[in-house]
Amino acid sequence: MTDRRLYLDLKSPYAYLAKDPARQLEQRFGFAFRWLPYTLRIPEFLGTPEDRNAHQWRRVRYSYMDARRAANERGLVILGPQKIFDTSLAHIGWLYAERTGPAVRARYLDLAFERFWKRELAIEDAGAIAQTLAEAGADAAGFAPYLAGSGRAAYEAVLNEAEAMGVFGVPMFVLDGELIWGQDRLSLVVDRLSGKGPAPPARVR
Repeated sequence: MTDRRLYLDLKSPYAYLAKDPARQLEQRFGFAFRWLPYTLRIPEFLGTPEDRNAHQWRRVRYSYMDARRAANERGLVILGPQKIFDTSLAHIGWLYAERTGPAVRARYLDLAFERFWKRELAIEDAGAIAQTLAEAGADAAGFAPYLAGSGRAAYEAVLNEAEAMGVFGVPMFVLDGELIWGQDRLSLVVDRLSGKGPAPPARVR
């Protein structure tokens, strides 16, 4: 197994819940995922707050209740977002942090996830993202030029590659092309990394 990826979106509570267990897997098995952003288009499958039907509202409310239940067990804070946020700017910041190194990216994700879910990070504000990058150890002065230059194209390339592979949600583990979706499927990820269990099924096309 040579290609191990993990796609997350900062506005997904389940991505937040998967972050630390994924790091524990890296330590346990002695490897590193490619940590990549994937920006969910929530209105496409859950509607907007203005036009959701009753079924969609039930799904939304249950999802946040379920995520808070898991978060409470680990001492994490998850406050429901007050709108559907566009996390593309923060994800470009993620790619910028990665350029400095995995330790900076890890620190950036720790800060961004925790503060966003405490409603302490203006995730759509470039200045707030630059400040978070600075605290994570990146050169914040270089973020604005990156954002205005190659950053957006790099971000779009990551999204396009993810969708070409079949990624549609987060957290999404991709192990040599096999997609495993959801923080509740970590046991299957462990089986794959351990070489246990049946062979991956053929993908339906």
